[in-house]
Amino acid sequence: MKQRIALFWPGDGRDKPNEAALPSITEATRQMEAALAKLGRASYRVAGFLTKPHHAIEKLGPIRDPMIGICVHWFYGPHTTEGVVGKDEPLLLASNFSGQWPGLVGLLNTGACLASLDRKFSRVWTDAADWTGDGRFMARLEEWCETGEIRYGEEDLAYDAPVSPGAAALAAKVAKGFRDRRALILMLGDTSMGMINGYFGPRLLAPHGFSEHKVDQAWIIHRGRSVADARLDAALEFVKSRGVTFHWREKGAEDFTEDATREQLRDYLAVLDLAIEEKADCLGWQYQLGLLPLRPPSDFAEGLFNSTCRPESDGDTIACATEADQGNAVPMEMMKRLLKAKGLHQAVMFHDVRWGGEHEGRFVWVLLNSGSCGAYAFNHDPETLRGAHSYRQAAMYFPVPGGTLTGESLPGPVTWSRCYLKGGVLWMDVGRGEVVKLPPAKRDEWWEGTNRQWPLMTADLGVGRDTLMAHYLSNHVAVAYGDVFEEMVALSKEMGFRIRVLHSR
Repeated sequence: MKQRIALFWPGDGRDKPNEAALPSITEATRQMEAALAKLGRASYRVAGFLTKPHHAIEKLGPIRDPMIGICVHWFYGPHTTEGVVGKDEPLLLASNFSGQWPGLVGLLNTGACLASLDRKFSRVWTDAADWTGDGRFMARLEEWCETGEIRYGEEDLAYDAPVSPGAAALAAKVAKGFRDRRALILMLGDTSMGMINGYFGPRLLAPHGFSEHKVDQAWIIHRGRSVADARLDAALEFVKSRGVTFHWREKGAEDFTEDATREQLRDYLAVLDLAIEEKADCLGWQYQLGLLPLRPPSDFAEGLFNSTCRPESDGDTIACATEADQGNAVPMEMMKRLLKAKGLHQAVMFHDVRWGGEHEGRFVWVLLNSGSCGAYAFNHDPETLRGAHSYRQAAMYFPVPGGTLTGESLPGPVTWSRCYLKGGVLWMDVGRGEVVKLPPAKRDEWWEGTNRQWPLMTADLGVGRDTLMAHYLSNHVAVAYGDVFEEMVALSKEMGFRIRVLHSR
C-alpha cells in the first residue's frame, strides 16, 4: 500500500453528540496519525464529521486512497457505507476500546452494515492510552498497511454444534408452530439511526417463517389520542403498584414527571392496541429519529412489552426489538417460543454490546441498551416489576422527557443469539453464557462509565473480547435466561438459517 491514507470521522445524525465527542475523536485521530507515522505511512484528514449519507457520498466517494474511519462514539452506518460501496479501496474501522463513548458499538454496527452490502473492510481496536505502545494493535495496523486487510483467526468459530435428541424434538415442535402460522413482526417504522444491517424485509424473511407488517409511526400519535384517560390511570397505577421506582424531578431531570411517564404509557397502550388488532407476534419499534421531537422515548414501553408483568397483559411478553432491528426481533421470537416449550420463563432481553473488561480471570461484557430489557432480568419474578427503575433519558439525545426501564440484571446462565445478513443470506449466531454479579464498586464504576440510566447486564458470553470484536456482525444481541442453546441451534437449522457458534476454547 503506497498511497497516503485518508482518515475520516463517521458521525451521529445529531449535532450535539458529535460536539460532545469532538475532544475524544480529535485525540484518537492524533493517536492514529502517530501510529501510522511510526509505520512510515503518511495520512491526511477528511474535513469534519460525516453526519448525513450525502456527506459520505460527496467526501468519501471521490477518494481513491485507503481509508480509516475513526470510531469513538455512536454513528450511523450509512455515513460510511454510502461513500464506499462500489469501491474496493482498502477500508479500516478503528476504535478505542472504551465504555465512556460507544465507539466500538458504532464500529460493530457499521461493520455489519458493510457486510450486509458485501463491502470488504477490516477492523482494529485498542484500549491503550498510547496506541503506538500497543504491540498487538500496531502489528494489526501494519498488516493492513501492507496488505489492505487484517486477517483474524477463526479457531473460536464453529458452524454447527451437537444437539441432543430431546433438544431436536423440542425444536422440531416449535418449528412446526412457525410453519403452521408464520410469525408476524409489526414494524413501527423502518430502520433506526442508520442500522441498515438490521432490516431484512419480506424477501429475506419469508423463507424462514417470518413476515412483516410495516406501519408508519404517525399511527402511534394518531392512535394515542384515542386512548381513554381511565386506561392511562390504570396503567400508571399498575406500574407503580408492581414496584417500578420512578426517579421523577431529580436533580438534572426536573422535567421528568409523572405526566411524562403517563405519556409513555399512552404510546405503550396505542402500540398494544395495534399489536392486538394486527395479530402481531412481535414488534420492531423505530422511535428514533422520527418521533424524537414529538413524543417521549419509547424505552419504558419497550421494556414493558418484554415483560409478562405489564398493563393489560395477557400473561405473555410481546417480544419488542428496539430501533426496529429485525436481527434481534427474529431470534427473540424464536427463543421466546423455545423457552416456553421448555418450561422456562419466556422473556428475552435486548442489549447493546457496549464494552467489557477482565473480572476474576475471564472477560465480562457490559451489555447495555437504553431500555428494552424486561423487568424479569432484575428480579426473576414474572409477577412483579420490582427492581426496575425509570430514569430520565439524557436530554442531549431525547429532548422530550421520558424514562427508561432499568436495573441490575441478576446472575445466571443465559443463551444468546443474533441474526444477520452476510453474502446475501441470513445467518444465526448462537452462544451460551452467564450473567456475572460484579462487586458493587466495580459494578458502579462500569455502570457510571457507560450510561447509568440504562439497564445493566454484565455477562461472560463464552467468547473472548478479540474473537467477538473480530467477527461479530452487530452491535445488538438477544439474551435469555436459561439454557436453550442446543434447541436454538436445532430450530435455526430447521428454519433455514445458516449457523455460527462463537466460543472460547
